[in-house]
Amino acid sequence: MQVSLTLTTSNSLAKSNPFTPKSAITRYWKTQILNKKPIPSFLISKASPLAPFEFTLYTKLASNHSLSSHLSSFCSLADLCCFLDSEASNTGHTKDSSFALYDSKKFSNYGTSSLGGSDTFKNYSENTNFASSGFTKYSGGSTGHLEGFTSYATDGNVANSNFTSYGSDATGGTGDFSSYMPRVNVPDLRFAAYSANGNNHPMTFKSYVDDTNSGNEQFSNYAKAGNGVPVGFTSYGDTSNVIGSGFSHYGELANGANDSFKAYSSNANNPKNDFKAYGGNGGNAGSDSFVSYRDGANSGSDSFWSYGRKSNSGKTNFVNYGKSFNPGSDSFREYGKGSTGQSTGFSIYALNTTFKDYTKTGVRFGQYTKPSSSSKKVSSSLVNKWIEPVKFFREKMLKKGTIMMMPDIIDKMPKRSFLPRAITSKLPFATNKLSDLKEVFQAQDKSTLERVLAHTLSECERAPSPGETKQCVGSIEDMIDFAVSVLGHDVVARTTENVSGSKKEVMIGEVKGVNGGKLTKSVSCHQSLYPYLLYYCHSVPKVKVYVADILDVESKAKINSGVAICHIDTSSWSPGHGAFIALGPGPGKIEVCHWIFENDLTWTTAD
Repeated sequence: MQVSLTLTTSNSLAKSNPFTPKSAITRYWKTQILNKKPIPSFLISKASPLAPFEFTLYTKLASNHSLSSHLSSFCSLADLCCFLDSEASNTGHTKDSSFALYDSKKFSNYGTSSLGGSDTFKNYSENTNFASSGFTKYSGGSTGHLEGFTSYATDGNVANSNFTSYGSDATGGTGDFSSYMPRVNVPDLRFAAYSANGNNHPMTFKSYVDDTNSGNEQFSNYAKAGNGVPVGFTSYGDTSNVIGSGFSHYGELANGANDSFKAYSSNANNPKNDFKAYGGNGGNAGSDSFVSYRDGANSGSDSFWSYGRKSNSGKTNFVNYGKSFNPGSDSFREYGKGSTGQSTGFSIYALNTTFKDYTKTGVRFGQYTKPSSSSKKVSSSLVNKWIEPVKFFREKMLKKGTIMMMPDIIDKMPKRSFLPRAITSKLPFATNKLSDLKEVFQAQDKSTLERVLAHTLSECERAPSPGETKQCVGSIEDMIDFAVSVLGHDVVARTTENVSGSKKEVMIGEVKGVNGGKLTKSVSCHQSLYPYLLYYCHSVPKVKVYVADILDVESKAKINSGVAICHIDTSSWSPGHGAFIALGPGPGKIEVCHWIFENDLTWTTAD
């Protein structure tokens, strides 16, 4: 049965109506918080905007497992972010095209069998929360065709591109990816059968996914059976945080493949790259060069499985490979095994490397870096790349008159609202129910949404750290209950008032310590990426919480009221935590403070 949702309610009526989710939450707050303080405006503003009729309808649909059939209207009226897919909109086009200031589209059989000409994508999907584009059989069978991607999905939140059979059977021409997905929060790129059976169709990746966070790129059957297909990766994943790349059956059966990785994953934080059956299984005269690969990175790991296996006359050169600041790990298994005329050189290579079933001939090791007993200090320039300046600071900075740089406290997550608990309680929320959850939100297999759902569920189900209590909450009622369970019924929720002063020098004005500036316990809540507003809340013992006036440096006028939390006991933190990279010297030796960013919050007992 289809239900038409044409009944609407004005904002003023919704606020006064006792049957709205906001009214219900206000009543619930009064029953649980005994200090008679009103619910903070920043918290109630995140309540579900559903009108009473809509709330009743969707609660019933959730109970009957029928939400999926009304997903579009549900996402719109409930203020959710559902990653709804768009239909293919550009097919079979063979003329020159220029896409500037364009947004998420799908391109199927686009540029197929083109003779010469070019397509350019410039400033495509810029500053978009969810940039999703599909390039299926793009430029297939073309001759001398140029594809250019410049400033693609810049500053996006979640960017997803799928290049399937891109440039297959293409002859000549070039594919150029420049400033592709820079500063994206969660890039998800898939290159399947890219340039397979291609003939001298070079690809260049320059400044590709630089400065991104938690990225994932997959190259599967890339340049398979290609002839003379050069591929160059320059400044790939530079200064990114937890970047991951997978190269599977890359260049398999290729002839004269020429791939270069220059400054790949350099200065990145914990990059992870997997090369499986790369250039092997019958590849002929392939040449691969890794120069300054993972140079200056913080830790990281690379795995080469069956790299160049059963290849003929392959040549690989590793120069300044894996010279990470903190030691990473590299594994070479069946590297060049069964190959003929294989030549491999390791020059100025890093430590923590294992070689298993490695080819016994044609391998050279020069200036292999051995573990050093001397301690290394990370440069300030790398600190600024990995960790935003003054994201972390010392408690002594919270004094009147201190001038300090405020980090970027602006919320980068998409705007969403909580769902009422009456609805969230009826939705699946567990990894073992991921298939049911995908059905509710119409998430396709291997889609961005599937990855977002799986990642968030994994984080929520992760075992708590020693002494930590944690819970993911998708309703205000659940957040109140968790805070009360940890701190009792006499609690206060606080957040930084606004974003004024973000990324600027500010002056600290009056500072007030919660609980008199003494050690206290708090519950901190941070947003997670999910279709509806979801917070990861956890107890934080042995902290000090401060409320500070933020002043303009020149006029001394108050521009903000910032909430800062100082972690006094850091003994259980990882030595590789960004706070110690920025501040030194290590776990348990210093306290670490940070601001509560926009739309995050901290709960404490009331003064």
